[in-house]
Amino acid sequence: MNDEIDGGAAPAAPVWPAFADLMSVLLGAFLLILVGVVGMQLELSSRLANEVKQRKAETERRKTLEEALAGPLAAGRVTLVNGRIGISGSVLFALNSDQLTPQGRDLLKSLAGPLTAYLKSRDEILMVSGFADDQQVHAGNRRFADNWELSAERALTVTRSFIDAGVPASSVFAAAFGSEQPVSANTDETGRAKNRRVEIAPVPRPTVGEAKHGQ
Repeated sequence: MNDEIDGGAAPAAPVWPAFADLMSVLLGAFLLILVGVVGMQLELSSRLANEVKQRKAETERRKTLEEALAGPLAAGRVTLVNGRIGISGSVLFALNSDQLTPQGRDLLKSLAGPLTAYLKSRDEILMVSGFADDQQVHAGNRRFADNWELSAERALTVTRSFIDAGVPASSVFAAAFGSEQPVSANTDETGRAKNRRVEIAPVPRPTVGEAKHGQ
């Protein structure tokens, strides 16, 4: 009787193979998560290293530029803020004019040498930017239609002056911003005078591909 009862009972399912399969799945999932975490850490480390490298290069670039312009900076003839060389418009030009003053011409000549030396060791070019205040060009002035044209002509005048003084023509270009990027409020003459300015900023030289795309 006992033998009949025992013989009819179903054998218990083995537990260890199922447990092993479960552990394999969990281990695989853990490894995938671990690989993902390590990959993210490596990517973050690479980004951080590149950012540190870029900041170091920017600091060195500004230091080099400060050394090149030590004389004009010490004399207060130019400013250097965030790598941009600033010159007051009143130093370079009479009001509503794109013709250099004698002191403006002398200043640009004094800058040409240091800037040329700076560019020789860098893969950069100079962007000469003209800016204006928000006042309309005098109605009797027939040379300029508006502040855009005035700022453009002033930038071109400075660019040509640099080229005449020895800066390679392939290493400098002009840009105009009109009154769209003021550095001070245009509420009084002091503020407007600050906005009438020319800035010279080294920028990366375009690659051949970028130059063709721009055309």
